[in-house]
Amino acid sequence: MQSSFDDRATRAGASNTPIAEFRDATKRFGDVLAADALNLGIARGEFLSFLGPSGCGKTTALRMLAGFEAPTTGAVLLDGEQVNEVPAYHRPVNMVFQHYALFPHLTVAQNIAYGLIQRRPRPDSADVARKVDRALEMVRLPGFGARRIWEMSGGQQQRVALARAIVNEPKILLLDEPLAALDRKLRREMQIELQTLQRQLGITFVLVTHDQEEALSMSDRICIMRAGKIVQSGAPSALYDQPNSRYVADFVGKSNFIDGFMVAGAGSGGHIRTASGLRFSGRVANALPPGTAATLSLRPEQVELSHRAGAVSEPVTVINRIFLGEHTEYLVRHAELGDLLVLVARQAEAGEGGFTAGDTGYIGWAEDAGLILAED
Repeated sequence: MQSSFDDRATRAGASNTPIAEFRDATKRFGDVLAADALNLGIARGEFLSFLGPSGCGKTTALRMLAGFEAPTTGAVLLDGEQVNEVPAYHRPVNMVFQHYALFPHLTVAQNIAYGLIQRRPRPDSADVARKVDRALEMVRLPGFGARRIWEMSGGQQQRVALARAIVNEPKILLLDEPLAALDRKLRREMQIELQTLQRQLGITFVLVTHDQEEALSMSDRICIMRAGKIVQSGAPSALYDQPNSRYVADFVGKSNFIDGFMVAGAGSGGHIRTASGLRFSGRVANALPPGTAATLSLRPEQVELSHRAGAVSEPVTVINRIFLGEHTEYLVRHAELGDLLVLVARQAEAGEGGFTAGDTGYIGWAEDAGLILAED
């Protein structure tokens, strides 16, 4: 089965038709269930990320979009058309791989032009040169066309791989952990580059990553995956503030967890009681009957650390201090709650006087700061 996507807009109808969809898409490799009944619509111009640990199914989802894998059951659609049997080279999709997959024996320009010259009918050389130069401008590498790949830094090679992908003007650009090989500073710079490029091009980006910071900083929407399923999707701020499970709260950002049992719940508020009898309040993510095992998720920046006991505070011992520039991260130990992380802004720490390992302090938080979740 072959398909042309030149009349995409006509077939797609209304502009709100998802540019890509999974409909009960399941992929098995023998006895291994890699993707489990995925249902997802991807909007035009969206920057969407699949986030999760190794083996959760995120790369399988990406490969089904790319055409490298076909779903065992269910369907993958592009512009409303099922493409299960459409090969990768007939899809309006390009992919940037983790290790870039550049040809070392070709120049930068020849690498970028490779996909163009495979087209039939083959475009003329002047047109290819113009498109290559334009792609190099987009990734801020003008004049680098004659360079050899081995003469380029890691960040520059990553930009060449991006240029090679966008020169074909794909409808969707798939990114398979493209920044994993870069150092932290360069990775942050390239995150900004990708966001800027996506806005300039106006095309859909789909990113696969296990790096939560990367997904949070770049995405319009994130799909959290676990065991082949999408367990929650939403805007980065929504996933951070309103995770629907301990798994999501633990994977998106850092969180402290206080385990206990529900003792009350009304409206958006509730209470848990720990095994030792301590009672804590929090917002309730889902309705939980009394006696249900539950956990209070508490972000480190929501916890206050003080030298003085307040109205609601618990005594702790400072175990470790890590200076992070604008913040300081403390690991503190509570006699019954165990170890907790506290993130203190530099200005607040200056006003409090700071702590060193071995100091005694007190932690506290607002009643509605924590989120009560059912145990996974």
